[in-house]
Formats: sequence, C-alpha cells, structure tokens
Amino acid sequence: EHLVESGGGSVQAGGSLRLSCSASESTYRSCMGWFRQAPGKSREGVAAIDGEEVDRTRYADSVKGRFTTSRDNVKNMMYLQMNNLKPEDTGMYYCAADNYAPSGACYGLDSDYQYWGRGTQVTVSP
Repeated sequence: EHLVESGGGSVQAGGSLRLSCSASESTYRSCMGWFRQAPGKSREGVAAIDGEEVDRTRYADSVKGRFTTSRDNVKNMMYLQMNNLKPEDTGMYYCAADNYAPSGACYGLDSDYQYWGRGTQVTVSP
C-alpha cells in the first residue's frame, strides 16, 4: 500500500488522538492532506500541508485551533494531532498525497489528490 493511516480509535469528547500517515517512497509528495467522511456525508478536507521546505498548512474552519498537521520528510510521515475532540469529528480519516497541480499550487482541502490511504476510524462519544 502506498499510504497507510493509523492512530484512530474511540475517545470521549474533549479527548485527543494523533493520526499518522505512512507513505512509501513513491507516494510521498509535496502536497499532502487529511480528509474525513462521516456516515451519510460527503468527504471533507480537514487539513493540508502545501510544500516540503516551507510547510504551509491550512485547516477547515471546523478544526482550526484544535487540529495540527505536520510532516517528517525524513521518515515520509504526516501527522494529525487532534485535541479537544467533538462528537462531530467522528468519521473515517484519510490521508492523501500528490504533486503540485499544473497551476503550481497544491490542492489544499480539495479532494483532487491522486494517492489515498484506506482510512482510520475516529469515534468521539459525548
């Protein structure tokens, strides 16, 4: 597998989880992101890292101030630290990776990435 997520689980509201995304050499890319999908809802972008040398991060408004994404270019890893979790954060979390788009920018929170993991489940109880 090219992208493998881990670190999901069940926590109570207010708790924390740290998700990891392990990428193969062939899949680790400049543009990487985290997405989630709750049952019955469409997939949404949660966080993204644009670039390798100077990390530029962006977040969905719903997670700003609670989630932090980072990457380790030596280990080909990306992380999502999730604090103060809420029941509405429940869902399957996916990591995604791709090269820069033809425009020269990354896809950010748009789901146009080429490579995807299979996801890790996060469940937050009230």
